[in-house]
Amino acid sequence: MAQAIEEWYKQMPVITRSYLTAAVAITIGCSLEIISPYHLYLNPKLVVKHYQFWRLITNFLYFRKMDLDFMFHMFFLARYCKLLEENTFRGRTADFFYMLLFGASVLTGIVLIGGMIPYLSASFARIIFLSNSLTFMMVYVWSKQNPFIHMSFLGLFTFTAAYLPWVLLGFSVLVGASAWVDLLGMIAGHAYYFLEDVYPQMTGRRPLKTPSLIKALFADEDVVVAQPQNVRFAPPPAEELHRD
Repeated sequence: MAQAIEEWYKQMPVITRSYLTAAVAITIGCSLEIISPYHLYLNPKLVVKHYQFWRLITNFLYFRKMDLDFMFHMFFLARYCKLLEENTFRGRTADFFYMLLFGASVLTGIVLIGGMIPYLSASFARIIFLSNSLTFMMVYVWSKQNPFIHMSFLGLFTFTAAYLPWVLLGFSVLVGASAWVDLLGMIAGHAYYFLEDVYPQMTGRRPLKTPSLIKALFADEDVVVAQPQNVRFAPPPAEELHRD
C-alpha cells in the first residue's frame, strides 16, 4: 500500500506534485499548531504597509481544517491539476505555471477591488484564503477543455463535463458552503479560457503568451509521438510482388 502511494506520488508532474505537497504540509502544520493561519491569510494592509508579501502566496496553500471538505479539495487538486498538466499542457510546464499565476492574480485582484465596493465589501472581507477558488478554477478550465466527457455525481445522475462546475457549485450551496468561493474560481477560469482559447480565434492574437522569463525557469521536454517502423505509405514495387 505504501509503495503504491509512493509510486503514485512520484508519477505526478512537477507542478501538481509541488502544489499538493505544499498544500498538505501547510494544512497539517496549521492543524498541529506548528504554523499559525494568522501568518498566512490575505491581508492587503499587512502586505502593503508591513511588506508581508508572502501572504500573496500562502493564502493559496492553506485549505482550512483537515475535514471532509479538505479531502474533497485535495482530490480535486490532485486529479484536475494533474489532468491539465499531463494532457492540455503536456510538454508546456511553463504555460501551465503561467495559467496558475494568471488565476492567482485575477482572484487576488477581484478580492481587493471587491473589498472597496459598498454593499459588497463585507462579503469580500470574509474571503481571506483563495486556495479553494484556485482549485475550482482548474476544474473550470478542465471542463472547458473536455466538455463532452460523461461524468457521474455520487452515482445519482450523469452529466457532461461542461456542467461540472455548476454541479459542484450547487453541491456547495446544498451543504451550506459559501458560493462566493466557487464563483470566484469560475470567473478566473472563464477569464483564462476566453483570453487563451476564444479571443485568439476571434482576433488571431494571443494576449496570454507566456513570458520568456517564466519559460526559462522550466526545461520542457519535446512531446514525441512514436510511430511504427517500416510502414509503407505506397504499394511496393512490382518486382517485389513477383519475387519468389
